[in-house]
This record gives sequence, C-alpha cells and structure tokens, in this order.
Amino acid sequence: MPLSGRAGDPKSFQPVEGEFLVRPDPDDERLSKAVAGIDQSGQPIDTRVVTERPLTLYLNAQEIVTMMTIGDHPDLLAVGYLINQNMLKPDDVVTGIDYDEDLEVVVVRTERATNYEDKLKKKVRTSGCAQGTVFGDVMDRFDEIELDADARLRTSWLAALTKKINTAPSLYLAAGAIHGCVLCQEDRPLVYMEDVGRHNAVDKIAGWMWSEKVGPADKIFYTTGRLTSEMVIKTAMMGIPILVSRSGFTAWGVELARQVGMTLIGRARGRRFVALSGAERIVFDLDPAQGEDEAPEHRRKGARKDLDA
Repeated sequence: MPLSGRAGDPKSFQPVEGEFLVRPDPDDERLSKAVAGIDQSGQPIDTRVVTERPLTLYLNAQEIVTMMTIGDHPDLLAVGYLINQNMLKPDDVVTGIDYDEDLEVVVVRTERATNYEDKLKKKVRTSGCAQGTVFGDVMDRFDEIELDADARLRTSWLAALTKKINTAPSLYLAAGAIHGCVLCQEDRPLVYMEDVGRHNAVDKIAGWMWSEKVGPADKIFYTTGRLTSEMVIKTAMMGIPILVSRSGFTAWGVELARQVGMTLIGRARGRRFVALSGAERIVFDLDPAQGEDEAPEHRRKGARKDLDA
C-alpha cells in the first residue's frame, strides 16, 4: 500500500457542500459479521458484530505497538498514530508504507533514521478503550502547542453537525460496540472514521489530514466518546482548536483543554450543549428555544453510546 510525502505542509482545502469525503461503510463485509444467538424470548436471532483484529506497527525496523482495530485504513492509522505520538516530525519525509494483511503488519519508512527504544520504555496507559497509550515526550510537545485563537464555532453549525453525523450510515448504527470521530469544517462533516477504540479513530483522521495536507486551524473535531485527557491531547497534537462530544467530560481533560486554549464542548445533543473551555470562540447565532432538538430515537442511541464510551 504505497504512500509517501512530508508531514505537515497544509494546503488549502475546499470540501464539496454537504458531502462526506470519507465515511463508514456498514456493508463492508470485512468490518462486521453476522453471529447467531437468541433474544430475550429465547428465539433464534442473527446480529451484526464488529470485527477486531491486531495490527502491528513498525517504524522503519523498530516495532512500535500492536493495536486492536477493525482493520480499515491501516495506512492512515499507522501514520496518524506516529504523528500523535510525536514520532513523526513536521519535516519528516515518509518514503513508503507497506501493509501485509496476512501478517497483520504495517511498516512506515522514513528518510530519517529513527530509534525510539528509550521513548517506548516510558508510557502511560490511558483511559481510552482497547488500551490507549501515550508515550514519554508527548506532553513536552503539548506544552508548546498554540491553537488558532481566531477559530469560531457557530451554534447553528453545531446543531447541523450533530444531526448530520447522528443520521449518517455507520457501523455503530449497524452493529454497535464501536466509536466514531468526525473531522468537520463549519457545518459540514468531512471525514468520518470508526474503530473499536476512539483513539484509533482519531489517529485515522490525523493520518488522512497528513496524507491530504489538510490544515487544522479552521476545523472542528467531533467524537462520540468521552472528553478524556487522551482525546484532548490527540486533538491538540493535530492542531485542531475545537473538540465536541455528545458524551461527558473528565476533570483532567477539561484542565488540559484550558491549559492549551482549546474550545471543549460536551453533551452536544441537537441544540443543547455544555462548554467548559474556550467559550470565547462560540458565536451564539441559534436561539435554543427555536432550534430543532435531537430526535427521541437519537437520544436513546446517545444514551447507549455514553454507556459504551
């Protein structure tokens, strides 16, 4: 699976109005399968369940990590992971990405010689499902991040985004037991990724932004999962100033968002939301009493997502 280029170096980006550039394919037979069981009445039933498989990532000749993933976009997941772990630098040139589906291995190759043996010894197991991990010097870079202070979030955009995302075809609606993340611009959802761990979905989007040379300053990041420290760190590492979730917050996530100047919005359901950081970026152009509330069926789905988060 060839892919090459330089990290960073954003280009101008104009999405097509109202369209997802990338979104989940619930009909992809690699990502879920039917499993026989019984329902609450003891009657036979077939239900869809998501797949889960290992993917071992190498950076040049060094093994970095084995991730559990649904298996789509392994190249983007690999590059995004390395970017968000501060292992790919802004001036790094990736000479190739090799993916072997049978061996369940992806190898990212760079012009720069790399050795992260010492870095890999110092890691923090995060609250992310499927055992997320943050390595040693990520917080050193976090302290240097400056997010765009001129970015804005209109409340009308937020209401439109939540409706479009929650009604889009997805593996979650087809099978559940999965997290989704969406890169957005104004009221348009651009790239929708899902995985068994929300940190994987974030990394896929980071990899896509790198491969397409898409800048982060005017983007909004939406996640179905909790607003934890890991979600804030990864979003900040990507340079995105606004992070939104339909779920709730952790105290450290809020503290880190305030530290880096990120707009942090949780419990976003229809016209309702709570902002705990960066409220100065919000433009209140939608009257909460006039806007459309979330449909009852999406509220029920949202409650289940919170339990899964």
